Amino acid sequence: MSESDPQDGIEAATARFERAMVRLDSSVKSLNSRMRQLNRIEVDTQRLVTERARLATELDKAAARAKRLDDSAHDVSRRLVEAMETVREVLAKA
Repeated sequence: MSESDPQDGIEAATARFERAMVRLDSSVKSLNSRMRQLNRIEVDTQRLVTERARLATELDKAAARAKRLDDSAHDVSRRLVEAMETVREVLAKA
């Protein structure tokens, strides 16, 4: 064995260590990026859930109003039929 062999081993180990550190740094940066993206997705999801709840409430109110309008229209129609029948009866007697 020559004297340069241990030095070559140390240099090779140092090079492997540096490459591993570069890969580790890259992995940490990638993980941070994915975590920021996940956080944005969670915020967007919460916003969508809130918006969905608001829209569901509005839809329920609109459906209730539509039912009231439908019921009122039915009542008005019934009253018009009764009024027309009354007018016909009065005209028939005249």
